[in-house]
Amino acid sequence: MSVEIGKGKPSLSYQGHDYHFCSTKCHDKFKTDPYFYASGNSKKVAEAEDKSALYTCPMHPEVVQEGPGSCPKCGMALEPMIAGSEDEPNHELIDFTRRLWVSSIGAVPLLILTMGPMLGLPIREWFGETLALNIEFVLATPVVLWAALPFFQRGWSSIKTVNPNMWTLITLGVGAAYAYSVVGLLFPDLFPTSLKAETGHVPVYFEAAAVIVALVFVGQVLELRARERTGGAIRALLDLSPKTARRITPDGEEYDAPLENILVGDKLRVRPGESIPTDAIVLEGQSSVEESMITGEPLPQEKRPGDTVTGGTLNKNGSLIIETKAVGGDSMLAKIVDMVSSAQRSKAPIQGLADKVSSYFVPTVVVIAIVSFILWLTFGPTPSLAYAIVAAVSVLIIACPCALGLATPMSITTATGRGAQAGVLIKDAEALERMAKVDTLIVDKTGTLTEGRPMLTDVVLLSDQHSRVDVLSAAASLEKASEHPLAEAIVAGSVTQGAVLTQPEDFTAVTGKGVIGVIADSKVALGNAAMMEAEGISTAKASDQSDALRAQGKTVMYMAMDGKLTSLIAVADPIKETAKATINELHANGMKVIMATGDNEKTAKAVAAALGIDEVRAGVMPEDKKSLVDDLHKAGRKVAMAGDGVNDAPALASAEVGIAMGTGADVAVESAGVTLLHGDLSGLIKARKLARGTLRNIKQNLFFAFVYNAAGVPVAAGILYPLTGSLLSPMIAAAAMSLSSVSVITNALRLRRIKL
Repeated sequence: MSVEIGKGKPSLSYQGHDYHFCSTKCHDKFKTDPYFYASGNSKKVAEAEDKSALYTCPMHPEVVQEGPGSCPKCGMALEPMIAGSEDEPNHELIDFTRRLWVSSIGAVPLLILTMGPMLGLPIREWFGETLALNIEFVLATPVVLWAALPFFQRGWSSIKTVNPNMWTLITLGVGAAYAYSVVGLLFPDLFPTSLKAETGHVPVYFEAAAVIVALVFVGQVLELRARERTGGAIRALLDLSPKTARRITPDGEEYDAPLENILVGDKLRVRPGESIPTDAIVLEGQSSVEESMITGEPLPQEKRPGDTVTGGTLNKNGSLIIETKAVGGDSMLAKIVDMVSSAQRSKAPIQGLADKVSSYFVPTVVVIAIVSFILWLTFGPTPSLAYAIVAAVSVLIIACPCALGLATPMSITTATGRGAQAGVLIKDAEALERMAKVDTLIVDKTGTLTEGRPMLTDVVLLSDQHSRVDVLSAAASLEKASEHPLAEAIVAGSVTQGAVLTQPEDFTAVTGKGVIGVIADSKVALGNAAMMEAEGISTAKASDQSDALRAQGKTVMYMAMDGKLTSLIAVADPIKETAKATINELHANGMKVIMATGDNEKTAKAVAAALGIDEVRAGVMPEDKKSLVDDLHKAGRKVAMAGDGVNDAPALASAEVGIAMGTGADVAVESAGVTLLHGDLSGLIKARKLARGTLRNIKQNLFFAFVYNAAGVPVAAGILYPLTGSLLSPMIAAAAMSLSSVSVITNALRLRRIKL
C-alpha cells in the first residue's frame, strides 16, 4: 500500500527513520510497539496465525464446520473448538431471550383468556366468542411464526437428516396445533358439526401452541446461560496473563509491548509483583515465584538463572530478566485453556434423555397419525376427509409435550435454590445428573483437604537457655522484616502465643536460605540446613526431631542464636476439621477417594494417612491430573474431581462433575459444575444427596411430560368412537396437556423439602 506524503496522513519518527501511515489506526498500532513492526517480527506472527474458526457440537463431536450454526443431529448451537479471549456477547442467548419475552407476552394473556372460564372468570363472555378467538389468533401468530422460527428450523433439520428428537416433536405439535386452529377459525364449515362447540365455533389450540413455545424458550435460555458461564473459566484463565510484557530490545531499550507481539527469543523484564508474561528461562536475577496455578501449592519457589518460569505465575519479590521459550498456543497456560475448553465440550447435556425418549416417541406418533388418517379416510363416515384430518391432527396435538419444556428446568431451578440454601451451588443440569452416578472422587490436597494457608504448628526447644516466648519473639521479629512466603505464618502464630516484636538490626535476607539479624544484642539466624551450614552451625543433634516433623508433612526451619542451635520451628498447612468425617462417609457410600497433588510425596502421604485416603498421586502437573481422570474413565469409573486452584481446572472440566471450593480460584469455580460455597468438603455429601434426588425428580417429570400425551394418542386417533359416537373433545385434549404441566410443576416443587 502506498501513502501520499503531505496529504494529512499521520507519521511517526523511530530511531532516526520516518514512518508514514494510511490511517490513524495503523499509526496508533505501530506506536504501541515500534520495534516489533520496524524489525519485521510482525510478519512472523502474521504467517503463524490460524484464522480458521471451527465449530463443533457438544453432543456430537463428529459434527464440525466452519463458522457458527446448529447441529443437524440434535439442533444444539455449535461451539468454537478453539477457545478465544474475546469477551463477545452470546448472540444466541440475546436472540432467545428476546424471543422468550415475545412468546411470554403472547402466551400469558392467551392462558388467561382460555383458562379464565375454568376458574370462574367470565372473560370470554366479556369479549364474545368470535372476538375472543380472533384475539387468540392475533396473540399466537407472532409467537408461532416469528419467535418459534429457530425451533421450526431445528425440527426441519432433524426431519431432513432423519434424526428425530425433541425439536421434531415440538415442530410437529406446534405446527399442527397452529395450522389446525387457523383453519378452524377461518374455515369452520370444513369441520363436522359434531366437532363444534355449542356456539358453533371450532375449538382451537392457539394457547397450546404459544405456551409450548414459551415454556421451551424458558428451558433454552436457562441452558444457554449455564453454557455461557462455562466460558467464564476460559476468560478467568486468560486473565492470569498480563496484557503487556516489558520487552528489552537488543540495544537495551525497555518498554511495555502487547503480549500478542512477544516472540520466542525475546528478552523481557519482570518486576516484583508482576505476573510472568509467558513461558521462559531466567537469564538474570533471583526471586520467589508463586506457581500455585501449576502445582496448587501455596509456597512460592525460588528462581535463579537457568530455572524455567511459567506464564501466568506471580513474581513475588525480585526482579528477573527472562528469555521467552514458548508463546501463544505452545505455552503452558494456553495448553491448560485448551484442555478446559475441550473437556467442557465433551459433556452431553441432560436434554439427551428427552431426545432419547423422543427418538422412539416421535416416529411412533407420526405413524399413528398417518394410520389414523388412512383408516378414517377409508372407513370413516361422511365427510370422511374432514374426520381423517381431525383425527390425524388431534394425534399430533395431544402428543405435543407441553410439559417437556418444563420437565428439566423446573427441577433444576428448584434444586439449585435448595442447594444454595445448603451452601452448594449447582451450575447446570448435567452436573446433577452425573453427580448421582459418581463412584470415584479425586481430591486436591491444598485448599480442599487442607486449609490452603501455612500455619505455625511446632516449636521444639533444643537448649534451656531460651524460653519458648523468647524463641518466638526473636523469630517473629526477624520474619516481620522478611518477604519470605512462610514469614506471615510465623509472625501470626508467634503473636497469638505471646511473642513481643522488636525492630531487628543488620537484617539480611539470604535468597533460598533464610534470614539473619541482631535481636536484643544477639545474632539470630533462621532458615534451612544450608543457612546453618553457611553459618558454621551443626544440625546433627536435631536430625531425629526434624525428620519426625517432616514425616508429618511439615516444613522445618532451624533457629540459632549467637552461633548455637536453639530450636526447630515447623510450619504446615493444617487439615480441615471436617475432612476426616467426610472421607469416612464417602467410603461408607462405596466411593473410592484418590488424592492428586502437586506437593511432594512425603507431605502428601502424611495427609493421606491421617485421613484414610485410598490412593495418592504426588508431584502431579495439571495435565497429569487430567490424564488421571481420563485413565479412570477408560477403566469404566464415574469420576468427580474436587479442587480449588488454577491447576485443577482441566481435571475439573474433564471429570463427570467438577467440584470447586468457593474459597478457591475463580477459574476453578468457573470450570466446575458444583461449587461448595463454604469451602467445606462435607458439602460433597449434600451435593450427592441433592443430585440423586434431582435426577430422580427429572425422570419423573419426563414421565409426566409424556404419559398423559401417550395415553391420549389412541383416544385422539378415535379408538373410542365406536362407543361414544364422537372424536376426542378438544377440551379433553387441552386438559390432558395442562394436567401434565401441573404434574411436572408440583413434582418439581417437592425438591424444596429434600433433606440434605
